[in-house]
Amino acid sequence: MSANFFRKIFFDEKSRSLLIQALVIGIFAVFIYFLVQQTAANLERRGISSGFDFLNMGAGYDISIRLIPFTSEDTHLRAYFVGLLNTLMIAICGCFLATILGFFVGVIRLSSNWLFKNIAYVYVEFTRNVPVLLQIILYYSILLHLPKIKQAIVIFDGFYLTNRGLYSPLPIFKEGFSIIVASFLLAIITSFFIKKYLKKKQQHTGKQYPIFLINSAVIIFTPIFMYYLMGMPIEFELPVLKGFNFKGGMVIRPEFIGMLLGLSIYTAAFISETVRSGIVSVSKGQREASQALGLKSNLVMKLIIIPQALRVIIPPLTSQYLNLTKNSSLGIAIGYADLVHGFGGISLNQTGRAIEIMTMVMLTYLTISLIISLFMNIYNKAVQFKGNA
Repeated sequence: MSANFFRKIFFDEKSRSLLIQALVIGIFAVFIYFLVQQTAANLERRGISSGFDFLNMGAGYDISIRLIPFTSEDTHLRAYFVGLLNTLMIAICGCFLATILGFFVGVIRLSSNWLFKNIAYVYVEFTRNVPVLLQIILYYSILLHLPKIKQAIVIFDGFYLTNRGLYSPLPIFKEGFSIIVASFLLAIITSFFIKKYLKKKQQHTGKQYPIFLINSAVIIFTPIFMYYLMGMPIEFELPVLKGFNFKGGMVIRPEFIGMLLGLSIYTAAFISETVRSGIVSVSKGQREASQALGLKSNLVMKLIIIPQALRVIIPPLTSQYLNLTKNSSLGIAIGYADLVHGFGGISLNQTGRAIEIMTMVMLTYLTISLIISLFMNIYNKAVQFKGNA
């Protein structure tokens, strides 16, 4: 009985594979357990306290860039969430801008216009071959050399650009604003049904409808209509120069602007090459066949080229989103209050809990990266399914 059991394990491919995986997991678990035990013992021998009780202690420092209220009397745990929100803010804004700029430059790289094509080429080659940290420091240094408060550059009425940042109006939401938000979300949901209906109608009749324009009108004008219907429940507090600084309004700090420019411009160079390679991967015969059928160039790109190119673009695009998110930790070089600078820097120096804090920071970045990969993989499967349909 036992001989047959062992023979099945060693000679059956599936059983042997499961056994090897179980052994690897077991060895890794023992290694982690041994590492944790030795680390705890060494810390105890040196008289160094450990644990996560420090999270409820007062932080003792302030954070200038924050999305939620924070003072020096708040805890290190709240400082962690402030840094996390700042990291997510720069990652989301950076990915958004990098995607727009990258797609634009990628299309320009394939343009027949010699000047535009070569400008895009120089931009890509220069940007992706210069370290991103140097670019972040360069943009930040330029921002610091902008005019002082008294000589602020007026962009629009209420917007002032200085070496302390961009001062802009602060929106104040009143009663009824939640209805505007609800109408906006409802408009987005409605646009999906409109798109599905018009596409089905287009398949039956062969007539093309301006789906993008119709959905854009629904999404834009619905909340605008509700805004006036609810009595304009949004006011703006304008920044006013008083003394040596602006009072009122809101300010976007140069640290955030420098990080946003550095990360988005750098990542966009790689995205543009990804977009260019995706478009080139589509056979020229399909473009020629579409033009022979009388389709305009914009429709050829929208209906034929881009849907097929996306299947090539999405996987490397995911890697660029992950790189941008992880590169946000470079904000420590210019004082951007992200997770690494605040919680992973100042809190670490004050508490001395290097292992605990670095573990939390690493696991946070790992979680963010896995979430990005999950959503991008779901979108990639949807694109692949549509392409194969």
